[in-house]
Amino acid sequence: SNQLGSIYGHTSVMTGSLLDDHHWHSVVIERHGRNINLTLDRHMQHFRTNGEFDYLDLDYEITFGGMPFSGKPSSNSRKNFKGCMESINYNGNNITDLAKRKKLEPSNVGNLSFSCVEPHTVPVFFNATSYLEVPGRPSQDLFSVSFLFRTWNPHGLLVFSNFADDLGNVEIDINEGKVSVHINVTQVKKNRIDISS
Repeated sequence: SNQLGSIYGHTSVMTGSLLDDHHWHSVVIERHGRNINLTLDRHMQHFRTNGEFDYLDLDYEITFGGMPFSGKPSSNSRKNFKGCMESINYNGNNITDLAKRKKLEPSNVGNLSFSCVEPHTVPVFFNATSYLEVPGRPSQDLFSVSFLFRTWNPHGLLVFSNFADDLGNVEIDINEGKVSVHINVTQVKKNRIDISS
């Protein structure tokens, strides 16, 4: 802002989507006067800060991953980050390395663990002709399946299975950007059930 407070100096910028996918994401913030470059996973967004001043006076502290309970954030979110950060660099200093070696002066480290449990998920990529087929369970009256998926395509078959003895089938697909479940039963009059969400 400025000394008289007549110029609105608050600047907020948002970028990115689908960041809660258990993959590493890179964030780089570079400031040159009032010009800011915000890069998320190699996608750069350039903006200029509001207000009059072209310098920042960080004379108290900068916190990563959240703030102590006594902090007063300007945003609505007061929840500290839950997850892993690596390679935190601030003005050329490797903060994570300094914190691990207890070389930060002054430092206030709260409940940090210098390890990160990797998720035990193995993703698989499907192209237009690929599929993954596993054995079914005959003589079972229970069908339970769960999975996570990510795609840019509005159409595609996710799961398909025939019932035993040619009694019908079940399919789960994406149709016009919505997930649909189709159950075809050949023994009854109302032989098709469709669920869409």
